Amino acid sequence: MGGGNSRNFIIAIVLSLGVLLVWQMFFAPETAQQSQEQAAQEEQADAADPDIPQIAVDNDIPEPDIAAAGEDGLVQFETREEALAAGGRVAIETPSVEGSINLVGGRIDDLQLHKYQLCPRSELYFCSVERGPDGETPDIVLFSPRGGPDAYFADWGWIRSANGANEVVVGVDTVWSAPEDAVLTPDSPVTLTYETGDGLTFQRTISVDEDYMFSVADEVVNDTGTSVVLTPYGRVTRFGEPENQGWFILHEGMIGYLDGLKQVDYDDLGEPSVYEPQTNGWLGITDKYWAATLIPPQDEEFRGEFVRLDDANGLRYQARFSGATTTIAAGGSHLITNNLFAGAKEVSIVDGYDSSMGLDRFELLIDWGWFYFITKPMFTLLDWFFGLVGNFGIAILLATVLIKLIFFPLANRSYRSMAKMRKVMPQVQSLRERYKDDRAQQQQKMLELYRKEKINPVSGCWPILIQIPVFFALYKVLFVTIEMRHAPFFGWIQDLSAPDPTSFINLFGLLPFDSPSFIQIGVWPLLMGITMWIQMKLNPQQPGAPTWIFNLLPVVFTFLLASFPAGLVIYWAWNNFLSVVQQWFIMRRHGVEVDLIGNIRNTFRRKPKDANAKT
Repeated sequence: MGGGNSRNFIIAIVLSLGVLLVWQMFFAPETAQQSQEQAAQEEQADAADPDIPQIAVDNDIPEPDIAAAGEDGLVQFETREEALAAGGRVAIETPSVEGSINLVGGRIDDLQLHKYQLCPRSELYFCSVERGPDGETPDIVLFSPRGGPDAYFADWGWIRSANGANEVVVGVDTVWSAPEDAVLTPDSPVTLTYETGDGLTFQRTISVDEDYMFSVADEVVNDTGTSVVLTPYGRVTRFGEPENQGWFILHEGMIGYLDGLKQVDYDDLGEPSVYEPQTNGWLGITDKYWAATLIPPQDEEFRGEFVRLDDANGLRYQARFSGATTTIAAGGSHLITNNLFAGAKEVSIVDGYDSSMGLDRFELLIDWGWFYFITKPMFTLLDWFFGLVGNFGIAILLATVLIKLIFFPLANRSYRSMAKMRKVMPQVQSLRERYKDDRAQQQQKMLELYRKEKINPVSGCWPILIQIPVFFALYKVLFVTIEMRHAPFFGWIQDLSAPDPTSFINLFGLLPFDSPSFIQIGVWPLLMGITMWIQMKLNPQQPGAPTWIFNLLPVVFTFLLASFPAGLVIYWAWNNFLSVVQQWFIMRRHGVEVDLIGNIRNTFRRKPKDANAKT
């Protein structure tokens, strides 16, 4: 690799590293900041009572008071099991979830995900949770009841307005009745009933599909003898701030499509974020792999907001909406149907709801990031290969080959130019010696030589630079898609989304101790570093070139990528190997001698001392 080409190669690699670090450090904060700026421009909530949602879309209706509806005097339980046993419940049983509906409040506050466990079955993967007889760890718990640890639930209610005042007519303390031995399944909806005693009857019919979508249909029958004014609301409430991944590349917290995508981190939610009334949208709380999302009636106006509450009842976060106020005539009835997505953010399922329910960009519940147009096609490609071979690791290898083929013309021109550069290196070195005291003249003569030989001196950067968008897209896919969670490859790699669990410090598990995480370098990071170093050694060391940088970069990248998802490291190592084969073939085709073994041997050969040096 020539002097100019060497510098460009170094710049390309340093640029790759710089872009990666900038992406990792600053991607999410900018997104959160942007969301906060947008939220600040919206209407702010009434600060006098932070637990009062902006219920009425009709400005003539005063603010309702739901703060006292069961929030004060909250009974605390030491365990989740004690909280679940505190009231009547209706069981939920589906192929994807199990749990129960709390008859107090008619809320969904107990949900576990059948398909997903805390840890994979691989013994090599560190997990402190005790395993069952079948080798599985407990199912993922999404929802838990109020008063217990990590409370997280969804509830719906009604506000009645009369004589200029508001009251909660159906809220968190409403006690519903249900048929005896009722069980909610995909084939059997459950209807709850509540009567106010003054002529209002509420029937809440809850149904669920085989995945993660709940339907909550509330019908109100007015037998009071006079018209009533009612306003519906819905909330997803989470007590405490959960442990999140802490990665800037990923958003966890409040999310919604409220006249555009809104993402607000837990730490950034100070003043309530209230958005203008709209139709067709959704809002909720998202984790890395799971989400609880409210979907109001898409043909009716609603107002959404994100709120952080911290009072005697504890710290909690809410994503909530208030529907349009309706007047129900005496003897009349009114039906409103809400939906709740509560489960795993599987791409096919989320996309399916997006299209089948006519939702507005529900696919953005998965954090594809700014480069959505690259990231999601990358996942689609990997998923297609996975459908063929049944292994996401092999799918990554096949996708890498396909990407290599797509970029082959560009890489071919690049390596062809590098081969020509190798041929004219003696002339380049001669020009350097001849004009070593006149750098301007030296550069001019070298450019004339490049033009004459039709050489592009910066073409050597392209094989590195074209990997950047692919690298980021694959990194994002491995990090955010649940399909990659616990996805095995072969051998010790049982989770492509987690780092290689082996380490050379304990001889890859042969010695009986764990290596410190900051120096844990696994097999695949080492293979990646070796293939990167070999790729560099395809070119002989040139006089005056900073060869120590070339020898140091693979070491730096090995340590850097050791903590990255194993699938990404496998991609990089495989890509390096393919690049070595491609470059060797093209150079030999253009008559350039490739002495890889000799170049490697020269790296470790002791340089002779200058005969004129002082001893």
